[in-house]
Amino acid sequence: MTKVYLMNSLIEKMQSPDQDFRFMGLNDLMTEIKQDPSSFQGDEAVENKILSMVLSLVEDKISEVKNQAVKCLGQLIKILRQTQMELVVDKLIDFSGGKDEELRDIAGLALKTITAELPPDGKIAATACAKLTPKLLGQIQNPSTPPEALIETLAILSILISRFPNHISTTNYTTPPLQVLAPLLSHPRPVVRKRAIITLSQFIPISNSSLFADLLKSDVLPNLAPSANLEKQRTTVQLVAAVARHSPSQIAPALSNIVPGILQAIEKEDDELREGCLQALEALVLRCPTEIDLYLPSIIEVGNKFIKYDPNYAGDEDGDDDEEMADPDEDEDEEEELDEYSDDEDTSYKIRRSATKLLAGVIGTRPDRLTRTYKDISPILISRFNDREETVRLEIWATYVVLLTQTTLYGGLPDSKDEASPRGKRKRDTEDPMDLEETPYTLLKAQVPALSKALLNQLKSPKTSPAVLQAGFGLLHALLTVLPGSLSTQVPLIVSTSKSVLSQAPTTSTSTLHLTCLSFLALFFSTHSPNVFAGSLPSLTPVLLKSLGERHPRIASESFRVFSALLNSLKPVKATDWTVALYDQALSRLSSHDTDAEVRGCAEDCMADIWICATDVAMSKDKKEWEYICRTTGKTDGAVRVITKVAREVSVGDDWANGCVSWLMGLLRKSGRAGKVEVFGALDVLLKSYKSGLPPALPSNLIPQVKTYISTSDISLLSQALSTLALLLELSPSITFPEVEHDLLNEIYNVTHSPLVSGVALESLFRFFAALVQADNQIATHVVPNLVISAEKAPKAESSPSNVAKCIAQVVKNQLGVAAGTIAEYSKYLKKTAKAKPSLVILSLLIVGELGRFIDMSNQRDIFVLVVDHFGSEQEEMRAAAAFAAGNIAIGNLHQFLPVIVKMVESDPKKRLLALHAAKEVVTHCSQGQLEGVADLLWGPLFENSQNAEESTRNVAAACLGKLATTHPSRYLPQLHARIKDTNPDTRATVVSAIRYTFADTSQSFDEVFSPLLVDFLSLMADENLVVRRLALSTLNSAARTKPHLVRDHLVALLPNLYKETVIDPTLIRIVQMGPWSHKVDDGLETRKTAYETMYTLLDTCLSKLNLHEFLGRVIPGLSDDSDEIKVISHMMLFRLSQVAPAAVAQRLDEATPQLEKTMKGATVTKDTVKQDLERAAELQRSALRAVAALSKISAGVSPKFDLFVEEMKKNPTWSNEFKELVGQ
Repeated sequence: MTKVYLMNSLIEKMQSPDQDFRFMGLNDLMTEIKQDPSSFQGDEAVENKILSMVLSLVEDKISEVKNQAVKCLGQLIKILRQTQMELVVDKLIDFSGGKDEELRDIAGLALKTITAELPPDGKIAATACAKLTPKLLGQIQNPSTPPEALIETLAILSILISRFPNHISTTNYTTPPLQVLAPLLSHPRPVVRKRAIITLSQFIPISNSSLFADLLKSDVLPNLAPSANLEKQRTTVQLVAAVARHSPSQIAPALSNIVPGILQAIEKEDDELREGCLQALEALVLRCPTEIDLYLPSIIEVGNKFIKYDPNYAGDEDGDDDEEMADPDEDEDEEEELDEYSDDEDTSYKIRRSATKLLAGVIGTRPDRLTRTYKDISPILISRFNDREETVRLEIWATYVVLLTQTTLYGGLPDSKDEASPRGKRKRDTEDPMDLEETPYTLLKAQVPALSKALLNQLKSPKTSPAVLQAGFGLLHALLTVLPGSLSTQVPLIVSTSKSVLSQAPTTSTSTLHLTCLSFLALFFSTHSPNVFAGSLPSLTPVLLKSLGERHPRIASESFRVFSALLNSLKPVKATDWTVALYDQALSRLSSHDTDAEVRGCAEDCMADIWICATDVAMSKDKKEWEYICRTTGKTDGAVRVITKVAREVSVGDDWANGCVSWLMGLLRKSGRAGKVEVFGALDVLLKSYKSGLPPALPSNLIPQVKTYISTSDISLLSQALSTLALLLELSPSITFPEVEHDLLNEIYNVTHSPLVSGVALESLFRFFAALVQADNQIATHVVPNLVISAEKAPKAESSPSNVAKCIAQVVKNQLGVAAGTIAEYSKYLKKTAKAKPSLVILSLLIVGELGRFIDMSNQRDIFVLVVDHFGSEQEEMRAAAAFAAGNIAIGNLHQFLPVIVKMVESDPKKRLLALHAAKEVVTHCSQGQLEGVADLLWGPLFENSQNAEESTRNVAAACLGKLATTHPSRYLPQLHARIKDTNPDTRATVVSAIRYTFADTSQSFDEVFSPLLVDFLSLMADENLVVRRLALSTLNSAARTKPHLVRDHLVALLPNLYKETVIDPTLIRIVQMGPWSHKVDDGLETRKTAYETMYTLLDTCLSKLNLHEFLGRVIPGLSDDSDEIKVISHMMLFRLSQVAPAAVAQRLDEATPQLEKTMKGATVTKDTVKQDLERAAELQRSALRAVAALSKISAGVSPKFDLFVEEMKKNPTWSNEFKELVGQ
């Protein structure tokens, strides 16, 4: 069927007198366009005919046809030609301004539809905005436009400005939009004014600042004066709130004129005005944090005043009469009979709710005033816990949860590690005890009795709604998270309320309440001592046991967790009715095949806790549960964890251990690696648990299962397998050794030389060789040469001589009888006359070095001379091995060999770098005592020869100096400090690098000396030399990571320099010609990257001391940095901030959204684009997506622009699935 024929048949349908045909014609047209947009395009005359037909059906008498025509226009607008689109817009605007009310409504709906459906990319959106916006503004200016049309027009403008701000800002207007919209603020209809406020505030960010200044002078400031008209004041405060949300940077400079006016207006006796004022103040607190600081005391005072505003209630204002207020519903009916006044007419609750939100805004964005918040806001909130309006009560409790969350994040810790620091100690010694109690925790602790009493009195009534109960238990849970064990005085009320909740059978609507209550009880039992709640258990355990049998799997799971917490708290538990009943319930769940996976996991954990905490109960049974736990089908990870836990704590018996080992060996035979690490861990615990020694047949059964994992294909499993073998050799050497020697040694030799083996796996290898040598005295003489042969046979890429040398050293250390022979054998390859292969010489150097670390070679001085001769080797790898060997031989006898190394540092420029590497080995591997003895010998030469040296030499020297400084901080740190003003930048670079290496010292004495010098060292962040600045930033990063307690109090001085380094410096960017191409090089990139890395570290360790507004002010520019790495760090910071500072980061989403959108568009593909560019762009997009997913959980309508972006992500064919997964995590 040709396009023209198809379209003509549709026109015929749409012209039909039958309404169903007209409807179906529109429907078919829409379907065709969706399936193939080109089906409409082709013959312009036919297109125009169809378009005219659709537009005529917008005027149809039948509403279903009209609505379908509107939907059809939404699809057509995406593919229309320029002239056709202009025709549609003109026609619809004519309709929307006409007298026919029904046509006006449908035209407004059509305009809304086409503006919402306009594709964001391409020219059509720009053209539509240029055409539509002036027309809509013209309609607003037309005095004859009816109010309903004005509302629709304003709504359409809002859609356009939120979707296409760039197009709207570049459109030419005869009268600027602000001047067109401003008169509507005085419109007689309130609904028009409200809609105008929203649209006006959206246009302010793209308007000239002088126009906004005019608006302030003409419409805002005069209407905030005390003499202003009440109606105008209401409109003005609503406008201030809207502008603060959409354009905080424009309104911030004018706050000195605006805020005093709002604070005066709020005192007028008008509820709507008061509510508007409170909302405006909340918006200003959230969006203009720096500028509003000056007014914060007055704002808090206003919030505290109006949270109590209840003119229609004559009760005790301070809320002391808790009993009277306990049940707000009690005398509701009575009140209605006595008084004609109805609660429906009472709007004062809106003011209290707005005041609560205002205080929540202060709490959420001002962590720096947490201690003061506990003094000036917390008591007021507690006094209002019994507000008679449920919505207000829930808002107040939610606000208190925000305060508790802030305390967890920013209040430090009740037993903070920082108190152990010298600063904390001096503070305790010298300050008045009363001063020390002024912490958020101590203030909260003092308020807990009033808080818990007020809250529990609200929960105890049988009429309390599930929503209130759930919010109450949520608040109690948050309180115990912050202040464990703080509810010991309220046990009777907690038990009775919990019992009444759990006694009711859970329904669809109350199951969440049950879960919240059970989760609270688990935390309550685990944070309070048993004597607090033991007396109440007889009344509570029956309902908890009943919950175990619930069909709702999450309730049953949570009930098992409650009992686990209870058992661990009461440990050891004697056999009682409830423990036996619990055992039976757990066994029943485990024995049933259709038990939910989560319930089974919790029942397994609970069974483990019964074995550990109520061992008598478990021992008196027949151990049938282990048959159900150690099953061969289904998930086994929980069972492995349970076995490990029980075997570690309880001696069940060797028969049980045998059964478990045999089951675990079955799991090792299964394919795949999932859960195997835990299986090996369980085996290790079980092997140690045998009381009468390992069964003779066990090693020979277990070793074949372990053999599979002696391979480098999975390093973590290799590490576990080696640990298990070492344990078998230690526990049963005579039986295990022959098996290992016969079946495994060759595989282990091949693993030893692999460069993939490092860290924990290498440690396991050392442990294996130590156990092997101790199991048989003769084997050492075979192991050493076999290790060398195996390494020499391996291809160079698959051989790590360093690992082999370390393992040989481990063998020799555990069998010193072979030391002399090993040294003699491998030192002979060091002679020039030996003509050994270079790889064997390198390995020999490393072996001699490893052995020299614990064997004194002063009697074989010629070996040291041979090693130093290799400093002149042509091979870099051999020179490095020689430096390693020289340094480690020196450790064996410092007084004989170290002076030779020092002399080379001082007087032999060719060997200086290698000698410094040798000195670094000495400094790194010496014991503290040895180091103190030679520190003076090394200090001077290292310092002198690091000046005017190349960077690699300087770095090695700095590492040594830093380690040496820790041997005698009071002596060496002042010497480093004296050089920070040195005129030579190399010296300053050495000093600041050396400081970074001192942070490994965790002693208090070091901190006492270092603390006063810290700021001076880090002042080098402002150095004129770029390298020094970068090293100083790196030092701050290390300090923030390892010694945050020293850094926190100095951040006010340090942060300006840090933030300065995050700004791109154009003077450091240069253009380099590479053949026909020019390439931009940013010399400041590494420094900037280090600055952003430091910011990320500070976010982790010094959060409570950061001004989040300033901090975010540097994170957001990082999203658009030229460096992908900086973008990724910024994404990571946004992700973290969404968790720790949701209120602060939510207010900056408007600024972050454009950069995140740009990143998510991906790389622009050109003819020069290569595969790596696309992969890098995809990785960057994933990083941004993680940040967007985290931010989407906290946005909650704060930023419409961001919400729109999130919706686009959900619909994006490439990223939607991944995005939904991330949001669900």
